[in-house]
Amino acid sequence: MKTTRLSLSLPAPQEKVSAIYMTPEKPVCIMTLAHGAGANMEHAFMELLATALAAAGIATLRFNFPFMEHGKGRPDTPAVAHQVIAAAIDKALKLQPSLPLFVAGKSFGGRMSSQYLSLNPRKDVAGLVFYGFPLHPAGKPGTDRAAHLAEVKVPMLFLQGTKDTLAQWNLIEQVCASLKKATLVRIEGADHSFKAGKKVDVMSILVNATQEWIGSR
Repeated sequence: MKTTRLSLSLPAPQEKVSAIYMTPEKPVCIMTLAHGAGANMEHAFMELLATALAAAGIATLRFNFPFMEHGKGRPDTPAVAHQVIAAAIDKALKLQPSLPLFVAGKSFGGRMSSQYLSLNPRKDVAGLVFYGFPLHPAGKPGTDRAAHLAEVKVPMLFLQGTKDTLAQWNLIEQVCASLKKATLVRIEGADHSFKAGKKVDVMSILVNATQEWIGSR
C-alpha cells in the first residue's frame, strides 16, 4: 500500500487544498472520498475507511474542502464544494486513467458529490457511494435534500445506519425505493458516525458492501 500527499488546484480565491492518495499495489478502481461537515480528511474514520478500502483493492483520493483547509467553522457553499469535487474527479482520472472511477463521500461530502453529479453528468464516473447520506437535519425529518438525486445518472450505493438521526430509516427507504439506480444497505444499530457498539464491526460491513457493489458494476 502506498500513501502520497498531493494538492488539488482550484479556481481563485481557494487556489489549493490538500489531498491524500492511497493505493494498493494492484487497484481494481479509484474512488474520490470527500469528508463530512464536522471533520477533515485526516479524521480517524476517514483514515480507517481509506486504509480498509485499499486493503480491499480500492484506491482512494481523499481531500479537504476549503473551509476545513483554512480552519473555518461553516461549511463551504455548494458552488465552492462542487468545484472541489470536480477537481478531485479530474485528479483521480489523471492518477489512474485506465481504472473505473467512483465518487464517494461521508455525509456532507456525499451530498455535495451527488449535487455536483446531478448538475454535471459525467460519463467518466462509474458510480456514487454515500457513507451516510444526510437526508435531513437532526430532529427535522424530511426528504427535500434528496430531490436532486433523481437527476443523478450513475448507480448509487447508500450505506445507512438504522439509528442515524440525519436519515430517519423509513424516509431513506422511501427515497431509495424511488430511485431506479439506488442500492440501500441497512446497518443495524449504527448512528450517523457509524457507531453501533463494540460487538458490531461496522467498518468491515461498509468496506465489504462497497467492494461487492463495485464488483457488480
